[in-house]
Amino acid sequence: MPPNTTATSGDKPGTSGRKKGRKARLVVILLVLALIGGIAFGAFWSISTVRASFPQTKGSVTLEGLSGPVDVKRDGYGIPQIYASSDADLFMAQGYVQAQDRFYEMDVRRHLTSGRLSEMFGKGQVKNDAFLRTLGWDRVAKQEYDTKLSASAKQYLQAYAKGVNAYLKGKDGRDISLEYAALGFTNDYKPAEWTPVDSVAWLKAMAWDLRGNMRDETDRALMTSRLTPQQIRELYPDYPYDRNKPIVREGQYSALGKSFQQDGASSGTSAGTQGGQGTQGTTGTPGGTGTQGTQGTTGTAGGTGTTGTGAGLTGQLTGLTKVLDDLPTAVGVNGQGIGSNSWVVSGAHTITGKPLLANDPHLSASLPSVWYQMGLHCRSLSSKCQYDVAGYTFAGMPGVVIGHNGKIAWGMTNSGVDVSDLYLEKISGDGYLYDGKVRPFRTREETIKVAGGSSKKIVVRQTADGMPLLSDRDDELVEVGRKAGVDTAAPDRGDGYGIALRWTALDPGTSMDAVFAMDRASDWNGFRKAASLFDVPSQNLIYADSENIGYTLPGKIPTRATGDDGSVPAPGWDSKYRWTGFLEQDELPYEYNPKRGYIVTANQAVVDKDKYPYTLTTDWGYGTRSQRIADLIESKIKDGGKVSTDDMRQMQLDNSSEIAKLLVPKLLKLDLDDPEVRKAQKLLEGWDYTQDADSAAAAYFNAVWRNILKLGFGDKLPKELRAKNQCLWVERAGSTGPLDDQTKVRECGQRDADQAQPDGGDRWFEVVRTLMDKPDSQWWQAPKSGNRPAAHDRDELFTRAMIDARWELTAKLGKDIDTWSWGRLHRLFLKNQTLGLQGPEVLQYALNRGPWKLSGGEATVNATGWNAAGGYGVVWVPSMRMVVNLADLDKSRWINLSGASGHAFSAHYTDQTDKWADGDLLPWSFSAKSVDGSTKDTLNLRP
Repeated sequence: MPPNTTATSGDKPGTSGRKKGRKARLVVILLVLALIGGIAFGAFWSISTVRASFPQTKGSVTLEGLSGPVDVKRDGYGIPQIYASSDADLFMAQGYVQAQDRFYEMDVRRHLTSGRLSEMFGKGQVKNDAFLRTLGWDRVAKQEYDTKLSASAKQYLQAYAKGVNAYLKGKDGRDISLEYAALGFTNDYKPAEWTPVDSVAWLKAMAWDLRGNMRDETDRALMTSRLTPQQIRELYPDYPYDRNKPIVREGQYSALGKSFQQDGASSGTSAGTQGGQGTQGTTGTPGGTGTQGTQGTTGTAGGTGTTGTGAGLTGQLTGLTKVLDDLPTAVGVNGQGIGSNSWVVSGAHTITGKPLLANDPHLSASLPSVWYQMGLHCRSLSSKCQYDVAGYTFAGMPGVVIGHNGKIAWGMTNSGVDVSDLYLEKISGDGYLYDGKVRPFRTREETIKVAGGSSKKIVVRQTADGMPLLSDRDDELVEVGRKAGVDTAAPDRGDGYGIALRWTALDPGTSMDAVFAMDRASDWNGFRKAASLFDVPSQNLIYADSENIGYTLPGKIPTRATGDDGSVPAPGWDSKYRWTGFLEQDELPYEYNPKRGYIVTANQAVVDKDKYPYTLTTDWGYGTRSQRIADLIESKIKDGGKVSTDDMRQMQLDNSSEIAKLLVPKLLKLDLDDPEVRKAQKLLEGWDYTQDADSAAAAYFNAVWRNILKLGFGDKLPKELRAKNQCLWVERAGSTGPLDDQTKVRECGQRDADQAQPDGGDRWFEVVRTLMDKPDSQWWQAPKSGNRPAAHDRDELFTRAMIDARWELTAKLGKDIDTWSWGRLHRLFLKNQTLGLQGPEVLQYALNRGPWKLSGGEATVNATGWNAAGGYGVVWVPSMRMVVNLADLDKSRWINLSGASGHAFSAHYTDQTDKWADGDLLPWSFSAKSVDGSTKDTLNLRP
């Protein structure tokens, strides 16, 4: 398996979250026994080796390059607060301290961003490296550093790198982290010095995982092999603006020289409408149903439209999705329903009379957590030392990404705007067709060094406007369908088509400058100015100071030609499908002190499509979480009620299932013959739709929901979207007779479980909601399977799902429903980002932790996500939680998924996880007095 930061979920044995301390002791004992027993790697894994890499947190250390003394104060959870007298010293110390705690993680990240994982982990990473080299993140980061960033940002990055290298000086790998000792058995890898570009490149990895709708774009194209355009539209329903409100309701944007109010009044000009969810081209209708609970036969696909979304493109996109599935994730799985929550409530509605701001980004669970908590404090604010800020950042990057300074607070959620497009390219010789002429590719040769093996050379091809040819990176992508359907206006297919990528993050930008500028901002205008520099990834930014609240959408967002909404791959041979430009900052929506007194962002639509003239995306989240948060706030402030800090925390933990509220009343009305299934059905009687870890009703309902999705939709999707373990019988190509031994063929899914469809996110909530009043829809039909009857309508399919769910949980949890609980199914495993996924079992046991039985679920505010196509295990989580109190910053609260340390046997490896799982928040000291009061260890850094 590739090294990555994604936690793997599943039903594996392990200890509970309450036994972490005992497990750590057992692991050390195992290592000692390994040493005594003569196991080779045991010699390197003695207790002294493990402890040698722990950071020094007390006493004094001399660092060459400091201009003055720096104090590093750590609290009982090892969270550092740094005090310095100059910006350069502050960021140098930040680099030193992060390297103390997390250098191995930092090193893996820079090898990821530069396409050099093979140098650490061998030939198994060559394919990933080739793809990453094709994207060229590190090359773009260098251009960014050389040509785009301000002089001050470069100075900070240089100071940070100096601090990291001061920590590395004179250390062997095993002195830095025990993972290097393990790597020493396979290669002679030694960590290199840190560079400023290594920090900048991490923003490219972050942007990749938050890039928008590429997955939806490929999925829609792949669906054309089996579904009609109408069926695909039914699986991508319109955003429910009437039910789930957009972020900006009373705000503004400036376009065509005029200002437009977004409060429901006339905008003063004709606003364009958002593009639809349709696909280009036509296909044949799906065939009938077969056996084994699947859609047994499929019809023959019809012709395709101008994008050529037929067999050829399907082959290309299948290969692309395989590459994307295998590619290590940086910060989050890129899939529907994955996002974040943030909201801010004005002082008019809070107990303190000042705003409260909450944020909890939903990302892949990793060990250590992707976030690193810290404070950066100038002893005295001046032009020489400008920072007094605390919050969450990434190990390997200076500054604070999310948090607050002494004047303002801010949070982020992924906006989901469409900033990437795939282009189908007609390749001809050494070039590609463009407006009737062949243009030559721009090429470069890359050498991939491989630990323990021979180097591999690749050639990267790009179009004249810089789009890399992704189809060069996989054998399946090179092969183009010989029968790709295209219309008469398309070029002759010849040997087929390639696929190129246009993406805003492949242009040098200024996001690093934005981080520093936000850290310094002291008011709304300063924050908006800082946000204008945040070009990629485009994020929803919420804001609060002691008197005001606000929202702004930054980002480099492309404009497209009329008729091109970016929802499907575009024909690269036609210039009219190229991007036409980018929206200016003042054309993007913002909102400041809305009359309703609060702002919620949870990946829903930014603005109503009928009140805004530009298409931002066709693939918003569907607003389930955002509307639930808004409803919780409204219920609290009605009749003059006030919101407290703990109210904000409780809202973050809301486990209510919106899809259960829709379906359970219908499920309770169904007549069930089997008494054992009726017992399960009775669990839903009186259930409050809350998905607590100890709830048997939540376990059963989610099993029913999963089986509804499988029967109604999963078995009808093409193999390219289904999970790898899902196999069914389909009609052999060219068959016209009934399904029998001569015409059927077994077809298995091709997606990893955490990327397969239907994933059960809030898009699927909306799909089912729109079909509820169509009980005879073909989606509600399913064939007979074994002793399970065929379903001919909605109620019969729901009945079948309840039966299947009962016996699925009997197999997983036992026949006695009194022993069932959601947490037994819905478990979180935290795994070390690299060696915890491969290597000897004792090594994995030493590095990994879990499981934790979790509450929450898909598209709930407490968004512990699971993929319904793959199982019930947790695949993404609220990666941190924070609540900022603008009345008294020392009364703010925060929590991280794991802990401050990346060292497996440190006391701070997972010391926050139990509290995180329970929904607790830790005190967040900010003022010098409060920090001193919470300090347990102090390290003095001296020039």
